[in-house]
Amino acid sequence: MSNFFRKFRKEIGIDLGTANTLVYVKGRGVIINEPSVVAVNTKTEQILAVGHEAKDMLGKTPPHIVTTRPLTHGIISDFEVTEKMLRYFVDKVYEDTSLNFLSRPRIVIGAPVDITEVERRAIGDAVINSGSREVWIVEESMASAIGSRMPVREPLGNLIVEMGGGTCEIAVISLSGITTRKSIKIAGDELNRNIVQYARDVFNLLLGERQAEEIKIKVGSAIDLSEPLQFPMRGRDLLTGLPREVMINDTQVREAMIKSLRVIVDSIKDIIEITPPELVADIHERGILLSGGGALLRGFDQLIHRAIEIPVRIADDPLTSVVRGLGMLLDDDNLLRDVAIYPIPARPQKS
Repeated sequence: MSNFFRKFRKEIGIDLGTANTLVYVKGRGVIINEPSVVAVNTKTEQILAVGHEAKDMLGKTPPHIVTTRPLTHGIISDFEVTEKMLRYFVDKVYEDTSLNFLSRPRIVIGAPVDITEVERRAIGDAVINSGSREVWIVEESMASAIGSRMPVREPLGNLIVEMGGGTCEIAVISLSGITTRKSIKIAGDELNRNIVQYARDVFNLLLGERQAEEIKIKVGSAIDLSEPLQFPMRGRDLLTGLPREVMINDTQVREAMIKSLRVIVDSIKDIIEITPPELVADIHERGILLSGGGALLRGFDQLIHRAIEIPVRIADDPLTSVVRGLGMLLDDDNLLRDVAIYPIPARPQKS
């Protein structure tokens, strides 16, 4: 009977990020890539929308509808909403079959490198309660390295910088383990807040975070550009209270973000300083790998290279490197057992 059910059982990898959630299904690839945003009706406590639909509601809802991100810096801040969001994504995987009540999936999920035991348990419980048969938690840096096809099993030093929305994780990997690590709460969302603050201080303009994110994508950079860029910045004038538009250029956006970017560079230096010298020699030869959405910031790799004088390369499709690594682990049980930090077996079903 167990063999019969195994035919219909889904095996799923979930990159549960602060900004976006990606879902990989074995045999199908990445099938879901949606914002980690949920809209809740506070009168009825019902979930109204999840993902793209909920993100479109940000800043536009009446008082009784709250749009929220249930994760902060990669950690669950609202357990119930996170559980409902996960259940929504798991149910979406099963839209093509009616056997989900018989075949609870096995899920491998990513987590920040420095979470506590309580935070790990919260992630595990949320996944189990969303309908999983069992859950394995893998550090995102490790998953990203595997998804980028770094030789994590070899006795070599592999330095990876995984910059997402809520955290930037720096890790040195060797022999299927992380030897030195650091997670800082300066990443994509913090850069957006830097731009919001800059607009307030310099232009007396109040921006929304979505507008700030668009500016970062359109004209943001970490180094001087050969061709200047500019983009219209629209918000509310803090003096008149009326809508206003000003043009902002790449130099101004860079000025807004540079302090945060330098903190990330200094953190990479700190990790290299405490890494064993044999591994540092490997890193000097092999270079640094950038992954996550932050890797797409113009010139960020060159900024790191100039400061540390080590080659820096960007992962292929850095936005999906974590979830692709989780998907590869679904095909390699031995490696999964080696790298998982918290395997949680399914709870016995009540009779």
